Amino acid sequence: MPHRRAFLKGLAATALATAASTRRVAGANDRVRVGFIGIGLIGRRHLLDFQAQADCEIAGICEVSEQRRDDGVATAGNSPAGFEDFRRMLDRADIDAVVVSTPDHWHALMTIMACAAGKDVYVEKPLTHVLREGEWMIEAARRHRRVVQVGTQQRAGAHYQRAKRLLQEGHIGEIRGARVSTARNILPGFTVPVGKPLSPAQWDMWLGPAPLAPYEPTRGLYHFRWFWDYSGGQTTNLLAHEVDIVQWVTGQVPRRVAAFAQRRSLTGVGETPDVFEGIFEYPGFLLNWSSREVAAGGRGGLEMYGTKGTLAINRRGFEILPDPMLTPESQIPRFTGPVAAESTPALRCEAVKDVGYDQVRDQFRPHVRNFLDCVKSRQTPLADLEGAHQTSVACHLANISMRTGRVILWDPASNDIVDDPAASALLTKTYRAPWDQHLRGAMGSA
Repeated sequence: MPHRRAFLKGLAATALATAASTRRVAGANDRVRVGFIGIGLIGRRHLLDFQAQADCEIAGICEVSEQRRDDGVATAGNSPAGFEDFRRMLDRADIDAVVVSTPDHWHALMTIMACAAGKDVYVEKPLTHVLREGEWMIEAARRHRRVVQVGTQQRAGAHYQRAKRLLQEGHIGEIRGARVSTARNILPGFTVPVGKPLSPAQWDMWLGPAPLAPYEPTRGLYHFRWFWDYSGGQTTNLLAHEVDIVQWVTGQVPRRVAAFAQRRSLTGVGETPDVFEGIFEYPGFLLNWSSREVAAGGRGGLEMYGTKGTLAINRRGFEILPDPMLTPESQIPRFTGPVAAESTPALRCEAVKDVGYDQVRDQFRPHVRNFLDCVKSRQTPLADLEGAHQTSVACHLANISMRTGRVILWDPASNDIVDDPAASALLTKTYRAPWDQHLRGAMGSA
């Protein structure tokens, strides 16, 4: 097919393009020329954060929506090239790196094709739409020696890094449990689509490797998250940030996952649940994930429970609350008067409070800075592909458990679900033509 021939022809020149890219960004004072694919909610945030870096040049804006593309070009302010087809951006030898901020079903393929074209990549989370895509991305990045940063920006936060050090030093003792909770009241759900309807050609490009479907304006913007063809719902979206921190601290992946979910309040079109409960069994501790799209009150975020204390952390800061040293007898209600001061239980760890952070200033922009520095140094970025893949593994297993109605056993050694072929079949998918051929071409097979 024409696009495939053009792509493979382009690959023949990528060795020179890759070498040129590496030379261009080798010096500490060199500017990194960056192209942006997707200028939606998070894409526009990234555009502003990269724009704030003195050594970054906005070199291209790619969007199927003319309105968003024009807005991105205007926001950049330096008249970057505009693209409707990201492949034309990848053809540009003068672009060093790309930022992928598309719906989830595009993340893997665009990253793989960008690596094959000699570009470094900053790709938004969730890393993948299905689990196996993470393996393909790791292989492509290694083969083409590309730097890939994943958009789990909390890793760049100084207070997250400090909390990690404290926990790994045993400040709260041995970790025995963790809880992640998100609650947002987004009813009534679907809103009126913004902007001009997409043309048939634009809609076909928006779908990309996803199954062919009639044009539906409500599938754009944030609403793509309500469809399995494009997203894993809030489990791969919101949980990814917090389970990433848990696994970053502990270095562990779940062995067994059970999940339950319902879709009750978000009526009309859409499929992914609006209430979700999941339990993850790790070696040595359990994690509970609780999410709802209604009743936004209550305390959210991540808590980790140790034998000496509890860590509560979010993007504004963290607090460690020590547990008192209690004996079973000390928990029996006393009716003989107040407890003597000398019998007050000692605390198991020191209380720590570290607050006052801003997510853009203290996490998003340092994450961008880390990526640009790694583009120049060729070092591994904070949110590396391997770690992000393991984060996605946990999220995908929860969705698979929910969709099959079964407890899922995961074997990290074989990288597969144990004794459940039907569940294992959900670890991968087939891309729609011609994108299946683009994947094979970028992975180096005919």
